[in-house]
Amino acid sequence: MSDIYLREADLLTDFLRRVETRLHPLPAGAGHAGPAAIRGDHDLDPSMAMPPGSPPPRPAAVLVPVIARPEPTVLLTQRSLALPEHPGQIAFPGGKIDPTDETAIATALREAEEEIGLDPARVAPLGLLDTYLSRTGFRILPVVAVVRPPFELMINPREVDEAFEVPLAFLMEPAHHLQHSRLWKGRERTYYAMPFGDRYIWGVTAGILRNLWERVYR
Repeated sequence: MSDIYLREADLLTDFLRRVETRLHPLPAGAGHAGPAAIRGDHDLDPSMAMPPGSPPPRPAAVLVPVIARPEPTVLLTQRSLALPEHPGQIAFPGGKIDPTDETAIATALREAEEEIGLDPARVAPLGLLDTYLSRTGFRILPVVAVVRPPFELMINPREVDEAFEVPLAFLMEPAHHLQHSRLWKGRERTYYAMPFGDRYIWGVTAGILRNLWERVYR
């Protein structure tokens, strides 16, 4: 979306104006039901769909935090190399929905605070992206939010090695939405990738960012 490159003072205003009508609304009450619109790892590679008879996907939620800077950014994390699942990968703050979480929003805010110390008081949820199904068996609800500086982060080293920001304009430029492939469990898998410097944003994270572009800018 080439017209994302507006004057810096207009970037955040333009984003907030667009999301008012282009995201799924936030849930009005308790519950974990997500949007009926489904995206997932199968978008580029239909063979990545969960096979018939698979267990129901486990509910999860992630926060898609857009930092309200003059040139807005997206806050991402690099998962700890010590984690047993997806070590070292770039991700959004988030995780499994606990029984005590009333909504997916509560999950996303709780996980962001636990992982990187992001104060929920600085976070204003704006809406939901499409429900995302991962080949690893999760039904992920992405909660788009604006984060108002100033804020301080406190990284939980058991879960996260680092938190960093990437310009929203870079991530919302479709020329940066590359299609890469690699061998996975004996077969070639195709997925979105958005390399940024020495950061390799790919898989579920890149798929959710692609959906943000589709809903907000396409």
